[in-house]
Amino acid sequence: MDQNTTTTTTTPSTTTCCVIGGGPAGMVLALLLARSGVRVTVLEKHADFLRDFRGDTVHPSTLALLDDLGLAERFARLPQRRVNTVQLPIGDGHSAVTVADLTVLPGPYNYVAMVPQWDLLDLLVAEARREPTFDLRMNTEATSFLIEAGRVRGVRYRTADGRTGELRALLTVACDGRGSLARSRPELGLRAFPCPMDAWWFRLPRQPGDPRGLVGGAGDRFLTAMIDRGDYWQCAALIPKGTDTPRRAAGLDRFLADFTAAAPWLADRAPGLRSWDEVKLLDVRLDRLRRWHRPGLLCIGDAAHAMSPVFGIGINLAVQDAVAAARHLAGPLSRGTVRLRDVRAVQRRRRPTTVATQTLQRTAHARFIAPVLAGRPPLGGAARAQRAARLLTGRRWIRRVPAYFIGYGALRERPPRAAVRRP
Repeated sequence: MDQNTTTTTTTPSTTTCCVIGGGPAGMVLALLLARSGVRVTVLEKHADFLRDFRGDTVHPSTLALLDDLGLAERFARLPQRRVNTVQLPIGDGHSAVTVADLTVLPGPYNYVAMVPQWDLLDLLVAEARREPTFDLRMNTEATSFLIEAGRVRGVRYRTADGRTGELRALLTVACDGRGSLARSRPELGLRAFPCPMDAWWFRLPRQPGDPRGLVGGAGDRFLTAMIDRGDYWQCAALIPKGTDTPRRAAGLDRFLADFTAAAPWLADRAPGLRSWDEVKLLDVRLDRLRRWHRPGLLCIGDAAHAMSPVFGIGINLAVQDAVAAARHLAGPLSRGTVRLRDVRAVQRRRRPTTVATQTLQRTAHARFIAPVLAGRPPLGGAARAQRAARLLTGRRWIRRVPAYFIGYGALRERPPRAAVRRP
């Protein structure tokens, strides 16, 4: 802390449920609990939600949830692009092959909406503020847990202006991502899996004649994904794990030449990337806690299981965690008697879906991403890749399996009845 900063301590406050982190999982949980009559306080360390290079894919499971909450029409008015297919470059010469066609799912939500995450969060916050039991504290960072007699009783926090304080709560829910405060608790046990890649994020201008939606490609030992944000592309380049430093040392011009070879339609825009300072590194991780809970504490979303960016399903998995948590805990929180078995039930419900999703991502890492990044053909060679492509584009019922998994996950969650609002 700056030596010139004055620290003052505020009077301890109380709430029923303290939610650490104002991301999609935290805001969905807070909204559902507040609508169920539970006092809930969200601590968000930033001043706003305007942070670039974060996930923007809103899948059918979340679209259906917004409909249940009476927010579908307001969400539809947000600037967005709609994507119906997921493609991977596994065809001849790395040509794109559709591995999931969401149009085979029943409507109306048989697509992925590409929406800036800050717009989604602003919508959720505006709706939650209608509830008298909801409280959002921006610029407030949880710094440690309050633990008494082996139970988490809330958190200590620090605000951006240097004030410190305590927030006591019947239950604390960690929704603060893979850097979660809860992950320092050794009794929760973190299990990590190898990841073959890191990601570079950067922007390039978008022109009216460009493709729309989510566009991918393959280059020399890297993979690309471009997210259509309307007036610009949010670009990702997957590079072999741990190669950020030597690749930067090779020069920006070398990277831009390789990138435009994989995405030639962006060649006229690439010179707009003038410095490595505009290229942000994401250290990709894939892991999960062995235990998501201890007395008075529950972890959900990336705090419980950090996901790979493969298929862009991490946000929606976290949102479904929040829905399950609200359904299991709204009653006990309202009665003021949250027991260990109540929070344990959330992990029992959500762990199988998490394991299945991470298994799918690990398979994609091993069979597709790692070979491409090593300069080898994916899926064991061109012949096998072609067989896989024919299988995935074959019968309609076969195409429905990956489409449903990407759209809804292995298990679809329903919100508490008290939180449902019909137009």
